[in-house]
Amino acid sequence: MTIQINSRRRADDAEALALLSLLADLPEGADRRRVRGRIIELYLPLAHHLAGRFRNRGEQQDDLDQVAIVGLIKAVDGFDPTNGAAFVGYAIPTITGELKRHFRDRCWDVRVPRRIQETRLHINRVTGELTQRLGRSPTVADLAAALEVSEEDVIEALDAGRAYRTLSLDAPSGSNESDGPTDLGNLLGALDDDMEQVEAREALRPLLARLPEREQKIIAMRFFGNRTQSQIAAELGLSQMHVSRLLTKSLGVLRGQLSRG
Repeated sequence: MTIQINSRRRADDAEALALLSLLADLPEGADRRRVRGRIIELYLPLAHHLAGRFRNRGEQQDDLDQVAIVGLIKAVDGFDPTNGAAFVGYAIPTITGELKRHFRDRCWDVRVPRRIQETRLHINRVTGELTQRLGRSPTVADLAAALEVSEEDVIEALDAGRAYRTLSLDAPSGSNESDGPTDLGNLLGALDDDMEQVEAREALRPLLARLPEREQKIIAMRFFGNRTQSQIAAELGLSQMHVSRLLTKSLGVLRGQLSRG
């Protein structure tokens, strides 16, 4: 089985080499498009293989395959068979470069300047080398010296890494509560209407104290005791209309005093 696969691969490589040589001599037209399409078809497995190296980085595999195919098309269009280089040696860095550009330019949840993105990529590249050479994790100073940039640039790039992938508010929080997992959004704070009213309540307190005792009681029963005007009237021995007039008058006085500040 392995012999058959290797034999088939050699046949495909030979066909691709012949087609690449032919493509260079063909003018624009149907024949050129047909040959170009066949070359792309022959190297699709290579594109998919390279895309697979970037899996588990938060991108859908189908999207990575599409990016790799774009890189393959660029490789086919940019390859010059007269320079003596093998097509695969040209195609692999072209496809890989396209995939890396995709992650650099499009996979940041918060937009980060290109300069900072590139510094972060350089940091990722040299961190492993420095760790082996130093026998410890490199410090900010170590990274800055290796990259010949300032320590501020390194810190900025490291902080920017947090913008690469943010968590969805619908993501599980990892809570072990008995009633099941809780979404991250449910753990975030929200505006408290009562807190919004604290300032107004504190401002009203001395103003309420200036009202006649009966009006104070009516306002307390209405807005703090949730009584209806009919209930207030029955309890105080007044008519509902009289209670309504007293409420309207008292609220008007309070509004006027609040507006004067």
